[in-house]
Amino acid sequence: MLERPEEHRMLQDLVNKFIDRDVIPLEKGVLAREMSGQGSGLAAEDEAALLSKCKELGLWGLDVPEEYGGANLPYAALAGVYEEQGRTCVPFTFPPDSPNLHMLIAVANDEQRRKYLEPYARGEAHSAIAISEPGAGGDPAGMTTRAVRQGGDWVINGRKIWVSRVPQADFVIVMARTGEGKRAEGVTAFIVERGTRGFIIEREIPMLGGQRTYELVFEDCRVPASQLLGVEGKGYAPMQLRLTVRRVQIGAWCVGISRRALDMMVEHTKQRVTFGQRLADRQAIQWWIADAAVKIHACRLMVYDAAIKADAGQDVRTEASMVKLYGTEMATEIVDHAMQAFGAMGVAKELPLQLMAQKVRTMRVYEGPSEVHRMAIARRIIGK
Repeated sequence: MLERPEEHRMLQDLVNKFIDRDVIPLEKGVLAREMSGQGSGLAAEDEAALLSKCKELGLWGLDVPEEYGGANLPYAALAGVYEEQGRTCVPFTFPPDSPNLHMLIAVANDEQRRKYLEPYARGEAHSAIAISEPGAGGDPAGMTTRAVRQGGDWVINGRKIWVSRVPQADFVIVMARTGEGKRAEGVTAFIVERGTRGFIIEREIPMLGGQRTYELVFEDCRVPASQLLGVEGKGYAPMQLRLTVRRVQIGAWCVGISRRALDMMVEHTKQRVTFGQRLADRQAIQWWIADAAVKIHACRLMVYDAAIKADAGQDVRTEASMVKLYGTEMATEIVDHAMQAFGAMGVAKELPLQLMAQKVRTMRVYEGPSEVHRMAIARRIIGK
């Protein structure tokens, strides 16, 4: 593996212990709620306890700039954090959620930083982002939601779908088209606060793994001109920055998910005896284990390569697409093999494997489906 600074390894070790000691024990409650149809969320008291523990351990605002009270850690350090976080099916992330943070850091003006970024960085406010539309999911440049300038306001009309964390969000970053630009040209970001007239939560959409997304409608939703985020007509690139951050993060999560699945498979197959022989002694199982170890190692190196290049200020859109594509498909295979090795227990809802499988399945779709990433990678290579 790439040689990493000692402080990065110490941070990952700290997070490893936090996940083992404080988070994984909560899986039983998460699985019980999911089995009873209540979703796979954390109980409020458990989430509050984890947030308190994060503050105690210094695991708060890890990539938040120092001027906002954070640690301003590089991607190369965060990769290890996200890998450990991926080892559990408990839906917990270290606050604040990184992608929206980086978009705000990149383009928010002074007033927006004071009003939105600073409370968000401190964990006092929550956000969501609305990009996808019923007719433009994996192709965000095809969005039709439109914002029109009327005096000192912008009026937004359109529909967004597959938006996460809407009920908790104090504000939503809404991507809309302005002017006459086609495709990426003319895409502009706006900050819309919860409760704004014309901002309608149309419906909740239950997803795999107990997750929830939402469909939003904007009907003559009027926001002041000061709510425009960044530069008019230039919102596509900052949005892509946000997506790149998430894609590298997903790759690291997939390493953690795959590690957990592999560990469970190894432990089980060493103990399980069928037809007078341990499963671990069967060649098919050994090949699953060997292939999983090789692919986890390869994916981890891909994640760190993208992270180190991003820290150096390089354009890592291609690397991020590769990481997201390879990581999600790798984790799909490894979790599936682990489930197969467990037999009937592998598809029982008592084990975290089923939630991990569902989570990985959704990852292959959101933040760009695998097919779109293959297309993007090929186009950039051909273009070179």
